[in-house]
Amino acid sequence: MTEFATSILFDEAREILRQVAATHRLPVEHVALARAHGRVLAGDIVAPIALQPFDNSAMDGYACRHADLCAAGTASLALVGEQFAGRALGLHVGAGECVRITTGAPMPAGADTVVMREDTQIDGDAVTMRAGIRQGANVRKAGEDALPGDPVLRAGTRLNAVQVSLAASLGVERLPVSARPTVAVFTTGDELIEPGMPLQPGEIYNSNRELLMGLLRAEGLEPVAWPTLPDEPERIASMLQDAASSFDVVITCGAVSAGEKDHIPALLQAHGCVHFWKVRMKPGMPLLAGSLGQAQFLGLPGNPVSVLATFLTLGRVLIDGMQGRADRPSRFARLQSGIEKMHPRREFVRGTLQVDDTGTQWVTPNAATGSHRLRAAADADALLVLAEGARSLAQGDVVEVLTY
Repeated sequence: MTEFATSILFDEAREILRQVAATHRLPVEHVALARAHGRVLAGDIVAPIALQPFDNSAMDGYACRHADLCAAGTASLALVGEQFAGRALGLHVGAGECVRITTGAPMPAGADTVVMREDTQIDGDAVTMRAGIRQGANVRKAGEDALPGDPVLRAGTRLNAVQVSLAASLGVERLPVSARPTVAVFTTGDELIEPGMPLQPGEIYNSNRELLMGLLRAEGLEPVAWPTLPDEPERIASMLQDAASSFDVVITCGAVSAGEKDHIPALLQAHGCVHFWKVRMKPGMPLLAGSLGQAQFLGLPGNPVSVLATFLTLGRVLIDGMQGRADRPSRFARLQSGIEKMHPRREFVRGTLQVDDTGTQWVTPNAATGSHRLRAAADADALLVLAEGARSLAQGDVVEVLTY
């Protein structure tokens, strides 16, 4: 049997997964803008045109020459045309003239200022402008947002609606994005039954499937739930190998510790490759990572809060890395109450975020500690990250938080 890392530090596990993901980057797809939302950009986008493409009006009003306006008194200008948003009409503004213009309409030649309608009075073809209008008022200059060749979107960005809209404003029709990993999800154990079925003594409802499927969908993926794995090594091996032949990632929940029915570590070692087993973290220590066939493999512990913690902290590292996603920004909050941490492992504590009247973000730790206590996780909305080593944290201390 091949040796593998075990009982490793959290940072070591994260670095291993980053390296694995970097060597298993998914192919690039070029997709229409309508399909780009939530995808990870696979290459930098540079502006092919200026944004704005031309000088245009920021207001409904009158385009004129600033030289014809007065600093202290009103000015009367002759109305010589109209320019609405759309194709430029080739109008020209000469001395003592103005053109009626709408928001977004191209500026006529000769004009450098737009006076809002509210600052004018109309009498036939004469327009009286109030005093004190600054030069260039209400004009959007060509290229003030971006110039041709400017980088406007960076590779690794998970695209949101505003960023896709920016691409559209530049005339970009398709975007290069990383393929989304296909993910097979397994839960394990003869004790699991489906919600809605009557419980027999010793049985529990299968909650981990919905937890993990929901977490993956929140990442923009379309995971496939496979039937529950029985406590039979031969059937487990057959089902996992079938999935590994068709999916990029296989994730299991349960059967990864050291119990009599925890078959998956030995099966992965026999039929695939183990990157590491057991991470010095709480909850989630029995985490298993490796490869099986063409798929990357993650074996998450069976307790639901362990599933939550291991996926958010390490599962996303693998998923993100395979798509080339840039590191997610860290978030921090102040403790609403103190914490006494008595063990050496990195710990992830459930907590609830609030923002006070000063804009300071606070987090209240949940008193529940058991990794089976799903209700406490549902009552919370974040995991507090507590570094390795025993330590005392006081009210007001700053901690990293992972929202979910």
